[in-house]
Amino acid sequence: MTAFRTPSRRLLLSGAAALALPALSRGALAQGAWPDRPIRVVVPFGAGTSTDIMTRLVTPRMSQELGQPMVVENRVGAGGIVGSEAVAKSPPDGYTLCMGSIASHSVNVSLMPRLPYDVLRDFTPVSLVTNAPNLLVVGPHVPATTLQEFLAWVRAQRGGASYASAGNGTSSHLAGELLKLKTGAPLEHVPYRSGAQVLTDIIPGQVAMTVYQVTAVLPFVRDGKLRALATTSARRLSWTPDVPTVEEQGVRPFDVAAWHGLFAPARLPAPVLERIFQALTVALNDAELRPKLAEQGLEPVGMAPAEFRPWLEGDIAKWREVVRAGNIKPD
Repeated sequence: MTAFRTPSRRLLLSGAAALALPALSRGALAQGAWPDRPIRVVVPFGAGTSTDIMTRLVTPRMSQELGQPMVVENRVGAGGIVGSEAVAKSPPDGYTLCMGSIASHSVNVSLMPRLPYDVLRDFTPVSLVTNAPNLLVVGPHVPATTLQEFLAWVRAQRGGASYASAGNGTSSHLAGELLKLKTGAPLEHVPYRSGAQVLTDIIPGQVAMTVYQVTAVLPFVRDGKLRALATTSARRLSWTPDVPTVEEQGVRPFDVAAWHGLFAPARLPAPVLERIFQALTVALNDAELRPKLAEQGLEPVGMAPAEFRPWLEGDIAKWREVVRAGNIKPD
């Protein structure tokens, strides 16, 4: 199948597939009685990050489905590498999982020259879990109401214009470099230490543009302090249905969102993989959980393991080209 486009449809398909899983794996699961003890879910980022918040929202519902506690452990360090490596080296028994992200399991493949794990060799991709979609916004000093007007304005500026990100290798940085690569616009990257600092400087005009998570910038857009020119995902967002996508405005292909995905160590037995995916599918379709994810700016996705691996391969390849073209280096 093609790369994910519509979360609700993907979830319905995944849910239908999950209903068939017990029949496929009942015999194999009965032999091992999996799970028979708590499951550890490593988040390779700090408490309060979007990966951490999402994991703590999703795992309780998965725990109900699996009949065992799911214990979330923050194992921080080196941009997601420390925790991810620990999971890669764990036994492939289903009791240690990793909630990875676009950083730890895609961008770092190209950004870090000596990554201590091979994402496609050392992990079993379970499912794409959520997207954290972004908006491309400009400050009120920029006289543009569409993406093409902004690009024309950038080209008219002596020396081009600047765009801010929350740091090298973040999705906001990658989106800016992808836009630069696709359009040839003279955009200069200005990395910040946090998104809050970005917003502090873009409003008074210290920088012209940024790409950032929709729920973080939406209050400023509604107050008129920022102007949303485009959605960087391949489809419009429920939060901002009137904001067209980058692709709709003539720059394609263009699909950027900070995603989160569930991984297990390589060589995870197929019946255990199916059981984990089934529990995740039930969680992501839960009517009480979905609004809580939306409050955090997260779109539930769900993607069967057989689809997630080729999707991941494509994502890694996409960012490898952007990292190379932009000569992006880690902080």
